[in-house]
Amino acid sequence: MKDKDKKPLHAGPMLNAYPDSMGGTLGDIISLLQLPELEQVFQSFYILPSIFNTDLDRGFSVIDYELNDLYATREDLAVLKNMNIALKLDIILNHSSVLSKQFQDILIHGEHSKYQDFFIKWNDFWKGYGELTEEGYIKPEEKYMKNMFFRKPGLPILSVLMPDGKEVPYWNTFYQEIKYKTIGVQSLMKAMDIQYAAALKLSEIMNASILEGKKPKEIDFGPFKQYRDRAIGLLESNREYLGQMDLNIKSDLVWDFYKETLSKLKTYGADLIRLDAFAYAPKEPGERNFLNDPGTWELLKKIKILAEQFDLEVLPEIHAKYEEKIHERLAKEGYMTYDFFLPGLLLDAIEKHSNQYLLQWLWDIREYDIKTVNMLGCHDGIPLLDLKGLIPDKEIEELIGLVVARGGQVKDLHGKKNIYYQVNAAYYSALGEDDNKLLLARAIQLFMPGKPQIWYLDLLAGKNDYKGVKRAGENGHKEINRTNLTVEQVKRELKRKVVKEQLKLLRFRNSCAAFGFDSDLKVFQTDKHILKLKWENNEESAILKANLKTYCFEIEAADKEGNIKFLYKAGFQ
Repeated sequence: MKDKDKKPLHAGPMLNAYPDSMGGTLGDIISLLQLPELEQVFQSFYILPSIFNTDLDRGFSVIDYELNDLYATREDLAVLKNMNIALKLDIILNHSSVLSKQFQDILIHGEHSKYQDFFIKWNDFWKGYGELTEEGYIKPEEKYMKNMFFRKPGLPILSVLMPDGKEVPYWNTFYQEIKYKTIGVQSLMKAMDIQYAAALKLSEIMNASILEGKKPKEIDFGPFKQYRDRAIGLLESNREYLGQMDLNIKSDLVWDFYKETLSKLKTYGADLIRLDAFAYAPKEPGERNFLNDPGTWELLKKIKILAEQFDLEVLPEIHAKYEEKIHERLAKEGYMTYDFFLPGLLLDAIEKHSNQYLLQWLWDIREYDIKTVNMLGCHDGIPLLDLKGLIPDKEIEELIGLVVARGGQVKDLHGKKNIYYQVNAAYYSALGEDDNKLLLARAIQLFMPGKPQIWYLDLLAGKNDYKGVKRAGENGHKEINRTNLTVEQVKRELKRKVVKEQLKLLRFRNSCAAFGFDSDLKVFQTDKHILKLKWENNEESAILKANLKTYCFEIEAADKEGNIKFLYKAGFQ
């Protein structure tokens, strides 16, 4: 499809939620969107990928892109389309679940599987670049390893048992787990020549060790050493895997899979596709294997061309420090980008009563013609370290300290204190649970360039969910901002003043013709505690004047004759 024939992306507000975030199913969310309180508020809806058939990581480990029967139906998607609500959906480019049909085929057929090159065999990738270890994997030479970026401790490997008994290491950037099943007495008797009483004792030893988390080879078999090899073989033959296996983007089968997936997402009604984990997909020996150049840009170009066949706009998802200027390159290459700087910039502006860094970012957006999707909160944390290079390091640390002091949680990237991946907190709590600050942050977001994405919990002024974190256990820090609400809870929250006022602002933003990717923005020179912005388009205008010290603001929208179409004042006595 030629660019001139493409339908321009609508810049109206976009709801963001899991399919089970409000009520338990997508159908429940749709019913809520049909309430008078939520009519004409959202132009689009970003449904997170647990809408698909997934297993781990709250949806980001995809088994396949069929709809999750527990959460959504084709009929639900048709209703959204009839409501003129566009869809944003994910495609995860770097990995698929170990439970995917492609990897399961490898487990069954081994080297005879037609999906042999669908995933990355670690030893094939590193052949000639290191030495084979006793454990059966190649350890790359240090000169090839020194620049690599890892998401977890150790090498990103999952060793998989093939049907012929060989262990084959595969590239596994993210989560992995091998589970061993406990063994029954009769299973032992069938597998080896052993009496019942001995099988009973042996099963007790084996099962206790497995429940302690030991691997089969680590089990002390005591007086049953003669059964060791057969017992280990039995446990290994029944092992189960969880994990996200890295895709081999040099395989034609992977590109067939990408095309098939994009086609399916289009049938669901998608207009915008978020490219998750794309920066990890291009891999070369000696490279960082995260944002490789030129591999990353070659991948994006191929995906964009593929998506255009289905009239889909792509949105690369990437966390990168401001100083790396990845946002500028994305814009130069013709891609949209997430505005991951805005959440921290608004915290800074509101808490320090200063427009300094916010205006600098506004200048960048206009200077480099950056088309963004912006937000306050989202399903992940607040990416304050992304601001490095825009805000001084000391001030970034102060912001991190402030959010943590207000109950936020920091999960260091595999124990490295100097790498804060994100600070996890509900945005309302990060603002000190102050209604005036939340309304001001929302108003400024709606006047920033781009398409505003609205996390459902922010809309409802949700607080840090410490019980959710505790229920999730180890590594459950992200649940602090992912509270699942019942329909009754949502309806109750919709009656709160801070929620109703946000809805007024969103409904205005969704209907006002002054906003858009092709509109003109004027930024006024003011005192540092004042922010004044004006949008003009389609013979309409909208002005925001905000006081970052008092948290008061006013919005005025008018037609070309100067007739007031919308007037809003907040915080004034």
